Amino acid sequence: MERLRQRADFIAVAGGLRINGPAFVLQSLRREDQGPIRVGFTVTKKIGTATERNRIRRRLRELVKRTDRGFLLPHSDYVLVGRRAALSRDFAVMLGDLRTALERVARRSPKPA
Repeated sequence: MERLRQRADFIAVAGGLRINGPAFVLQSLRREDQGPIRVGFTVTKKIGTATERNRIRRRLRELVKRTDRGFLLPHSDYVLVGRRAALSRDFAVMLGDLRTALERVARRSPKPA
């Protein structure tokens, strides 16, 4: 699994599926290429101070590390957009939220040709 780093990739994923949760928003986009799964993380400045935003980003990265790869669709890009609730929400609950969001993406995602 790789990280998304280019702004153009984040913008492309923003045009795909979107699942809202209390601690984050999951954006997903199936790609036509045979590349690896890529994940990006973002937290806007209106969420809080740099320290708070970094803490949210670290929690989101750890969520993805602890998620079973079977939940992630191959040849897809994902972006997790952190919300302020990610600071105080129980980590185990957030992990369940992410799994539920990934299952919803898998059900709504178009099947590869």
